[in-house]
Amino acid sequence: MAGEEIFLTTKLWVQDYGYESTQQAFYRSLERLQTDYLDLYLIHQPYFDIHGSWWAMEDLYREGVIKAIGVSNFSSAQLADLITFNRIAPRVNQVETHPFCQQWRAADFMQQHHIAIEDWAPFAEGKNDFFTQPLLATLAERYPKSVAQIILRWLLQRNVVVIPKSVNPQRIAENFTVFDFSLTEQDMATIATLELGKPLIANHADPERIAFIVTRCSAT
Repeated sequence: MAGEEIFLTTKLWVQDYGYESTQQAFYRSLERLQTDYLDLYLIHQPYFDIHGSWWAMEDLYREGVIKAIGVSNFSSAQLADLITFNRIAPRVNQVETHPFCQQWRAADFMQQHHIAIEDWAPFAEGKNDFFTQPLLATLAERYPKSVAQIILRWLLQRNVVVIPKSVNPQRIAENFTVFDFSLTEQDMATIATLELGKPLIANHADPERIAFIVTRCSAT
């Protein structure tokens, strides 16, 4: 495929944080992907030596081997820290975003700083009976679309970058069929009532999660 038909993204794992380790991990990724550049490189977790890693990514960006640099799972405070004490601001922050964790305040902060919000787990990994949730099922029947299509459309109308994960060809095709309808303002407001105000899958501010990540890194 031609380069413009593929957008290559990968992430820096926490065990590779730090300036030199980041450079080494980046070139290992290029070798595995059999390419000489990446469109987007992300810091995966907001822990440990994120500034050392960011300095390395800034240098790789200036060398032209990365087209854009960003982060995953960063809070607004962590983004502000990164923006304030570095030369290049993140272009993307990938965060858990779905009807039960809607990220409105985080999205407003990112918009103010020209950072794209990219979603992970748009379908909440099926938790809270996502695919049969009565409110969402009613919207799906009204259009008619699947619950997954309703939520993909909801995210797109919020200007959230969304890349749903699937290995099922039929579902992959279905996920693309979300540009032939629009949700009304009332529909958007209805979905907003599902907000729980906290992460459902991974709370990156939880000390226990940080301890878990340290354990995982120590084992590698």
